[in-house]
Amino acid sequence: MLWVKAFHLVAVVCWFAALFYLPRLFVYHKDATDAVSRDRFCIMERRLYRGIATPSMIATLALGIWLLSFNWDYYKSAGWLHAKLVFVLLLIGYHHACGVYVRRFAAGTVTRSGRYFRVFNELPVIALVAIAILAIVKPF
Repeated sequence: MLWVKAFHLVAVVCWFAALFYLPRLFVYHKDATDAVSRDRFCIMERRLYRGIATPSMIATLALGIWLLSFNWDYYKSAGWLHAKLVFVLLLIGYHHACGVYVRRFAAGTVTRSGRYFRVFNELPVIALVAIAILAIVKPF
């Protein structure tokens, strides 16, 4: 079980790294003024989303489900885990929203401002803090 937990944690770190960096790329992309920079950001965004963020999300979810299987009787009544899973579902939604923005930037149809993406960039921090507190402190 400790090996599964260790690899789950590595996958979580990789997923969050991508979720922190990808919206920052959106900010830079939105502020870019020349075509060469915009094209470069499209490539970076697509590679980060497809090559790191999505595989890390899949690994995180698969390993998390595997961890749940070790002690399902306890976990099905653990309120802290239910709350944590709500934040995980929100993160999955955020991940897919990032994918939508990757496609919109590639198509040149993004209408949101750089300021919007600066705020959008901060949302996974809230989820990270909540998930860490719930998983470590287990307040309920």
